[in-house]
Parts: sequence; structure tokens; C-alpha cells
Amino acid sequence: MSVVLYTTVGCHLCEQACELVAMVSPDLTLTLVDVAEDDELLARYGERIPVLMKEGRELGWPFGLLDVQQFLAG
Repeated sequence: MSVVLYTTVGCHLCEQACELVAMVSPDLTLTLVDVAEDDELLARYGERIPVLMKEGRELGWPFGLLDVQQFLAG
């Protein structure tokens, strides 16, 4: 399963999102994408990060442990 986390450097919410994913699925490989490095991604996600992306579906902040469980299971 491929899961992307749209993030940026110094984002404490993004760090929390990583921790939540690690709690739900410790063996999952999470691909971090820094939105600041791409103007299109920055425009799309800049004010919404952290955002998880899996198979074309998005889970935007705020989310908690149960939200992440449901998102990854779906």
C-alpha cells in the first residue's frame, strides 16, 4: 500500500500525523512530499497540510487515530 503525506519542514501538525500513522500501521512506508518544493502542490495543499493521500483519496487535517485507522483500512 502506498500512502503519501503532504507536509513541509517545521510543521508540528505533520509530525503528529506521522506519529498517528505509525501507531496505526508501524510497518507502513509513508512517502513524505514537501509542498513547498512545488508551486502547484503549495497552492493545493499549503493551507491544508498535513494531508494523507491513498489511492486517490485524501484525509485532511484535523484527524485523529480512529480517522487514520478508517482511512488506511478503506
